[in-house]
Amino acid sequence: MVDDIVDRIRRSYDVLASEYVRRIADELRHKPLDREMLDRFARRTIGQGPVCDLGCGPGHVTRYLRDRHVEMFALDVSPAMLEEARKLNPDIAFREGDMLGLDVESGSLAGIVSFYAIVNLPKHSVPLAFREMARVLRANAPLLLAFHIGHETMAIDELWGQRIEMDFVLFDPSEICSELEAVGIAIEEVVKREPYPEVEYPSRRAYVFAHNKG
Repeated sequence: MVDDIVDRIRRSYDVLASEYVRRIADELRHKPLDREMLDRFARRTIGQGPVCDLGCGPGHVTRYLRDRHVEMFALDVSPAMLEEARKLNPDIAFREGDMLGLDVESGSLAGIVSFYAIVNLPKHSVPLAFREMARVLRANAPLLLAFHIGHETMAIDELWGQRIEMDFVLFDPSEICSELEAVGIAIEEVVKREPYPEVEYPSRRAYVFAHNKG
């Protein structure tokens, strides 16, 4: 079942990759709170060692942190999306990877940032992704996680004129925090915001600052 989930996500983002870049790659310019969250994360991870952008898409979050001198690399499940990210950021290492089974050494990362990467996972798979994050993070290393707030799961078969097969899942922040704590990740702060009009999908957003207890 896990392989089927990953394959559907991979195929869908391969189809969407070029249009995704056109629509999303410059989005941080219009999102001041996102930039503020990333600046806070950067201050904690500069000079600490390798940091992973997990589910990086076209690499705009990776680029933002790299420009603030964080030692970044990035993983995504979609080869086509990674190709676009490499074109935009030839100086950053982008690798194919699956957050449900990370090919990363245990206890090797100085931080993880993951913006909206869990939104395509069914809720029953999210604990596995969090266990993998906890496994690869060093003790006390920070995690910054962003996701859409809600309770719905939307099955999408078309986006931006392209045929896809993928779910978009909204999460209750309290449930996310409970799942993180269950795998040994300590919650520090949850920040919520309303959507930016005419900039993004009109859902409320949450950012979780946390760290691995180790």
